[in-house]
Amino acid sequence: MVTTPGRERIQAAFANALQRQSAALMPYFTLGYPDRETALDVLTAIAPYSDLLELGVPFSDPLADGPTIQRSTQRALEGGTTTAGCLSMVRELRARGVQTPAMLMGYVNPILAYGPARYVADAAAAGVDGFIVPDLPPEEADELEALANEAGLVLVHFLAPTSNARRVANVTGRAQGFIYLVSLTGVTGARAGLAAGLRQFVANVRAQAQVPLAVGFGISTAAQAAEVGDFADGVIVGSALINAVDAAVDKPAAARAFVRELQAALRQWEAA
Repeated sequence: MVTTPGRERIQAAFANALQRQSAALMPYFTLGYPDRETALDVLTAIAPYSDLLELGVPFSDPLADGPTIQRSTQRALEGGTTTAGCLSMVRELRARGVQTPAMLMGYVNPILAYGPARYVADAAAAGVDGFIVPDLPPEEADELEALANEAGLVLVHFLAPTSNARRVANVTGRAQGFIYLVSLTGVTGARAGLAAGLRQFVANVRAQAQVPLAVGFGISTAAQAAEVGDFADGVIVGSALINAVDAAVDKPAAARAFVRELQAALRQWEAA
């Protein structure tokens, strides 16, 4: 059973990665995709090779997500996945012995429909450590952030290359856990190369940030993960993992192999 507050578990995950001179690895996977049991099996398979898990809560209008994640969330919704069902899946993961810190990535409308206070309370009871809400700007996040803080959980904020100085100052001044840095302008999805200027973007935010910086959107391969891990504190990979699962008959085994490859790339120094 998870008993340590999520904020502390997230901090520990990044501290442990720093101690081993590696960026933290945070795979994303959609809850309920392609069905409940397969999603649970995939997440159970990858958890031992992950520092954190980003668990996607399906929504009908996922504006920040590209075709791969949109497809996965639509399939999960068609299979009957609900917000309550997602929380049930987190409880099941904890019951299976998965202790990896888990972030719920979901959009604000389902949270409002569920009730923010109830959402945070039920998430904390299920074993969630924090929340990623891509369409909730920090200027409108006070209520959810206060509820999360009261429960010992974290609401993660985003910064993008297009964020102005005021937004950067706002986010870096209030951030807990880590800041999610969007690597490019656009939606999620596997890409052939990293965005130009990404390293400088991270450096600019780091000059003001007091928490780790995790980079997501467009990281597709182990080589790209290693490159980002050279200058960021965390690496988030989602669409490429879903693609690997889609192409496989044994989906948990394929997910495990893919995440282990990412982990090995981020920990190259251990093999030296």
